[in-house]
Amino acid sequence: MLYYLFQYLDKKFDLAGAGMFHYISFRAVLAVMLSLLIGAVFGGKLIEFLRKKQVGETIRELGLEGQAEKKGTPTMGGLIIIASVVIPTLLFAKVMNTYIILMLVTVLWLGLIGFLDDYIKVFKKNKEGLQGKFKIVGQVVLGLVVGLTLYFNEHVVVREYELGLGISTTTHVSDKHVDVTSTITTIPFLKDNEFDYANILGEDYTCYVYVLMVIFIITAVSNGANITDGIDGLAAGTSAIIGITLAVLAYVSGNTIFADYLNIMFIPNSGELVIFCSAFVGACVGFLWYNSFPAQVFMGDTGSLSLGGTIAVLALIIRKELLIPVLCGVFLIENLSVMLQVSYFKYTKKKYGEGRRIFKMAPLHHHYQKSGYHEAKIVTRFWIVGIMLALLTIATLKMR
Repeated sequence: MLYYLFQYLDKKFDLAGAGMFHYISFRAVLAVMLSLLIGAVFGGKLIEFLRKKQVGETIRELGLEGQAEKKGTPTMGGLIIIASVVIPTLLFAKVMNTYIILMLVTVLWLGLIGFLDDYIKVFKKNKEGLQGKFKIVGQVVLGLVVGLTLYFNEHVVVREYELGLGISTTTHVSDKHVDVTSTITTIPFLKDNEFDYANILGEDYTCYVYVLMVIFIITAVSNGANITDGIDGLAAGTSAIIGITLAVLAYVSGNTIFADYLNIMFIPNSGELVIFCSAFVGACVGFLWYNSFPAQVFMGDTGSLSLGGTIAVLALIIRKELLIPVLCGVFLIENLSVMLQVSYFKYTKKKYGEGRRIFKMAPLHHHYQKSGYHEAKIVTRFWIVGIMLALLTIATLKMR
């Protein structure tokens, strides 16, 4: 909103300094600073409020070291993250941008689903929370909204453009230089790396294929973040690393010069996502002020579902969804560890009469806890892996 105010002041009164709001980098800095401030300052007040309302985490007995001390720790801390993302975005981004609207809808919608789950667990004393089928329905609804919006959004991907035209991220681009089919994506590690989903089942079924793919990605990544949120600081720190990477990818995708140099798709208006990503990173880091070991608050499903869904939609918008297994490798490994554990247990129980396990406990971070590693060491090493995967993701811009 402030963008439009200062744009008006700049044009009407030639106000000194108002022109700074035209720059994505300037607004991104303001967004991350405000996001950090909201998380660090107002987060403490929310924690006190949650304590007074006795909104404490119910801990399942898993036989893990230090588990008893976590009982009663305030949960629903994801509200801090949501506020820290939404408020700076509304203030500093172009809120009429289609992509910004999609991101705000994603954060609030999945945050609402997670909040209902946490509410049932805390106030209804139901450890199962919101039934899984209702979570899936909510994720599918979001997938439909995102998928159909991206599919029918005109002028999404510019495949052939000329720098001499002076095209900017806010300029309408002529149809001559635009592929209005929004189902083109990027295949990492390949030189001719564009792929159209229309090639799977033909153009008549492109919409169905694309929307189903969007639903699958949003569901998988949001659930992956939810599973990763098992020890202090792991999900928030990993999400911050991913958010920084997506900010870089969004910036180069929305800039004609960098897109031309890197030979990647230019996506008009996607540069505005840098402001959202900055707020997202600031929210995660600000939350770590209270969530780092020993945690003073847990994000709950309110935060974890929202984080995962946000990452998925960001990747989809900038056409980097096929990089998710690399960029979100920590989420993927955590997910796979659970799937392998459950599948192997069922298989061995059917074959040998008793279930056997691959890991001491799943998800994977609990396996390392059972192996005697301290929480802080596990989280730090997972962050290091996340940084390595983030660097590999950025390197794919030139590794072909």
